[in-house]
Amino acid sequence: MKAAKFFFVLLILWAGLAQATGERQMAITVYNQNLALVKDVRLMDLKKGITVIRFRDVASQIDPTSVHFRSLSYPEKVSILEQNYEYDLVSTQKLLRKYIDQQIKITAKDNKTYQGTLLSSSKDGIVLAAREGGIKVIRPESILDLDFPTLPEGLITRPTLVWLLDCQRGGRQKTEISYLTSGINWHCEYVAVADKEDRSLDLAGWVSIDNKSGATYPDAKLKLIAGEVHRVKPPRRRRVPMEFGEDVALAKGVPQFEEKPFFEYHMYTLGRKATIKDNQIKQLSLFSPTQVNVNKIYTYDGARYGKKVRVNLEFQNSRKAGLGIPLPKGKVRVYKEDVDKSLEFIGEDLIDHTPKDEKVRIFLGNAFDIVGERKKISYHKIGDRAREESWEIRLRNHKKENVEIVVVEHFWGEWEITESNYRFNKKDAYTAEFKIPVTKDGESVLKYTVRFEW
Repeated sequence: MKAAKFFFVLLILWAGLAQATGERQMAITVYNQNLALVKDVRLMDLKKGITVIRFRDVASQIDPTSVHFRSLSYPEKVSILEQNYEYDLVSTQKLLRKYIDQQIKITAKDNKTYQGTLLSSSKDGIVLAAREGGIKVIRPESILDLDFPTLPEGLITRPTLVWLLDCQRGGRQKTEISYLTSGINWHCEYVAVADKEDRSLDLAGWVSIDNKSGATYPDAKLKLIAGEVHRVKPPRRRRVPMEFGEDVALAKGVPQFEEKPFFEYHMYTLGRKATIKDNQIKQLSLFSPTQVNVNKIYTYDGARYGKKVRVNLEFQNSRKAGLGIPLPKGKVRVYKEDVDKSLEFIGEDLIDHTPKDEKVRIFLGNAFDIVGERKKISYHKIGDRAREESWEIRLRNHKKENVEIVVVEHFWGEWEITESNYRFNKKDAYTAEFKIPVTKDGESVLKYTVRFEW
């Protein structure tokens, strides 16, 4: 009796162990280029000799040329003779085409039943050689049900990978299938809350994963790659529109990713497993709100934007400024607290991949109370290969506080500013910047002369 009881307990433990080892193990690495690497580990029963293995539940947008299969249990004992990707999925029209000259049954909306040999099928209707004699044409709008005896050979319900294997050792083996798929993407969205004086931001990062690959990845180990991975792009089978959610929760998320450099990119690994469902946008916290010191910068580029004065928030992505981590490219939405403690949206911008210790500038919109005017006041031609131009730029500030405005001027060829009532900085071979203070309810006038030679 005791021996039987012991054997029964041992059997339960063995069954639990077998179930645990038979669990599917998923890992997915998502790139921000509409691409993912999927690794799927399963226990499979392989028969000794030449055998066919069918592997379902793969992404419908799989790249079949990227598939790799191997036995983890006995890699030297299993060889691949053929590899096929079957994606002829069942549909009404395909069933009708397969059943030409065969028997089918049609139920109409008036509850009449028609049985016979299918002669043809088109958008105009179904032509049937009725069992009782005669030819019947049933219009599509009058059809309630179509009955087919069996699923024709060659049609499948899900995309399937099929291998022809030569197994020198049969039995239950752990196998790994890896492949690349399109239709899945990730991007960052940043939520920033400005303080009252616009001198600091509470900045939080969120990751959005958009899965339209045609597969669900249950309890997967998730990694994200930020960077520009080079790919050879063949003609695409079809375009997959990537539509992302516009709203990101303002709640304080718990940071869940571990970041590290990886080759010439950056890798973010989720510290737990996650299920990524097909046709789902999943949002995860990249880092919790961090206070960052910022500068508000007004810029006037009259040659490009007319009278508009642009408003930017700028910060250094450094530890000293409050951050100092690699920032993946994404959209930054900025809010500000009103007197009633409610957050109001004040602008958004896109940032590129930004390494630590680099500058980030966020364009939020145009200043309402600051106006600029730019006009040419003189022009002189000097010989055949030179000329001089004089410009006047007026800046009016209707705000209740003093401001400083960066005036941006663009040039070409060989140029030199010969006169200016304000100091300037030669930013590059084509640009000069002037920092102009403007008092509250006041006006400042920049005048300069530039000589061009060619």
